[in-house]
Order: sequence, then C-alpha cells, then structure tokens
Amino acid sequence: MSTMRAAVLHGNKDLRLENVQRPTLNENEVLIKIAYNGLCGTDASEYAKGPFMVPLSAPHPGSGHQGPTVLGHEFIGTVIEAGASAQEMLGKRVACGAGVSCGKCKMCTSGRTNLCASYYTLGLSWNGGLAEFAAAPKDICVPIPDDCIDEYAALTQPLAVGIHAVKRAGVVKGDRVVLLGVGAIGSFVCVALQKLGVDITAVDVDQKRLDIALKLGAKKAVLISKEIMPQELLTAIGHQSEVVFETSGAPGAGARALAITNQGGTLMLLGLNKIPQEFPFFDAVLREVTLQTTVAHVCKDDMPEAIQLLKSGVVAKLLTDRVVHLENAVEAFEDLVAGRASGKILVSPTHG
Repeated sequence: MSTMRAAVLHGNKDLRLENVQRPTLNENEVLIKIAYNGLCGTDASEYAKGPFMVPLSAPHPGSGHQGPTVLGHEFIGTVIEAGASAQEMLGKRVACGAGVSCGKCKMCTSGRTNLCASYYTLGLSWNGGLAEFAAAPKDICVPIPDDCIDEYAALTQPLAVGIHAVKRAGVVKGDRVVLLGVGAIGSFVCVALQKLGVDITAVDVDQKRLDIALKLGAKKAVLISKEIMPQELLTAIGHQSEVVFETSGAPGAGARALAITNQGGTLMLLGLNKIPQEFPFFDAVLREVTLQTTVAHVCKDDMPEAIQLLKSGVVAKLLTDRVVHLENAVEAFEDLVAGRASGKILVSPTHG
C-alpha cells in the first residue's frame, strides 16, 4: 500500500509531518488529491489548547476513530479514485463539506444533516485534508464549476457555515444586523448577508478586520475594547438591531450581544467557548429576544451557494492571508495561534 505526507495531531502542540498510509475507499467514497486545505480557529484550538474534539484517547461515537488524526476539514481537490458507487465523480474538482451523516436518522430525514445522531467531521473526528490525499463520502463532495479556480473555491466550507447561520437567523430585507466580531466566521457571515438588503454594522477589537468588513458589505464599523461594557457598546453603536450575530465566544460577549438586540429581535450565537458565562436571562425574557444557535452547515443546501459567491474571487482575495506548503504546516499553526495571520491560511501539498 502506498504512503503519503500528512500533518498528524498526536497531542497538545504535537503536530507531526509524517508518512502515513494512503486512504482506502468503500463503495460510496472518493479519493481526493488535495489542492488546498484552509486552517480555522477550531484547528488552532485543537492544536494549542486541546484536544477537545479530536479523539486521541477514546473512540469517537460517530466515526469510531481513536488515536493520532490527520487534521483539516476545509479542503478541496480533484477526485482521482472512486468506489464502485461513486464512479461518476472521477476527474471532478470538488469541495468537501467534511461533515459526515448517516442519512437515516430523524434529523437527517428532516434535512438537518449537521445534527445527525452519528455525525462526525473529517479532520476532527476522522482523518482529514491536511495531507496529499483524503477519502470522503461522495455525498459531501460538491463539484466546483469550471469558472471558479481552486484558490477561490478553497473557502467554500467556511462560507457555507456563514450561510447556514444567516438562514438560521431568519434575516429579512430591511433588517438592521450587527456582527459582534468579524474575524474568520464573522467575515463569512458578512459575505452571506451581502445580497439580502440589510444594514450591516461590524464590531471588533481589530481595525484591520473592520476595514475588510466594510469591503465585504458592512455599512458601519465600530472599534471597541475587549473590556467594553454592554451599555457602553449600545452607546457606541447608537441603536439596537433586529438581528445580532455573536461570533467571538469571548467572555461576556453574550451579555454584550443581548444589550444591542432589539426587543423581539434575534440573538444568534456562533462563538464557541467552553468556559461557563453569566447571561442576563431576565432581560432576554422580558424583551422576548429569540436566542438561536447554529453549528456547521447542511452540505447540499449551503455548499453550492457558497461556491457561487466565491466565483468572482473578490471574497478570496480579501480573506486569504497566504498559501503555505504542507511541509510548513506546523509553522502555519503557530502563526495562527499567535495571531500572526490577517486572514485564512491555505495549506497545499503542491504550492507555497
């Protein structure tokens, strides 16, 4: 059996470039020759603070995988091999959704595959795309059209997450929308909001992020300190809004987001933070604010829409920081953790 190069997580801050066995396929899977794999905040957390989701010490309940894991869940490439039931995918360039679902449980049959009873994610709970090759079920691989180049399409999966969040929030034309945090996921939510006819206010502690948000469609940018109090934030923005996306997960962010949410409005929580936080439910209940959460995306609904938004290249040019070679993946993780990346870092086995 042939081998390949891959970035394998063995433990906290223990990411190794190794020769590993090239994946084998079942009848519904395809083998993707990786063009690019994007790094995200989840990857950084698993590397620097985790593992939280990577099943190093116990089998994952969905995938059954346990032990060192090839990271990478934002990958694209070309199908070079296919199982018996996936032959139609041969030769196609594809973006992988990474989230694997059973297709049979209650959530799957209702269209919410991201909440599948046995859901798992390639690159987190099974081997992923920080490698020369990756295996994936054909149903989570979306063809990339000829008029969208690889480097643009590499942002498909994270943009699909933003699109899913916007759909969950029920945003309608004319809404005032605040993005509390316009880092990686906040920027993708901003892109997803672009053509909905809404008034977007971007809020962040980083002026560079705010400058990009304005180019992505935000009408107003508000620079804040990490210590700002809820009422101070409301004063800085000048009004409450129908929909607020809290994308940072930072301590106190939920309370700040509630303060700027309109009576009867929607507060959408995206940011992940495992540390318990206080939240003013009294205020939320009395003002009948809808508290919503969102996770991942629904591949068949959100991925094709993401590719269409990426075809022009405008988004990728604004949100991609650099391309690095797979052999330099550890250095890329260190830069991401240290805040030395102003956008998405793409890792490639052939470029960089």
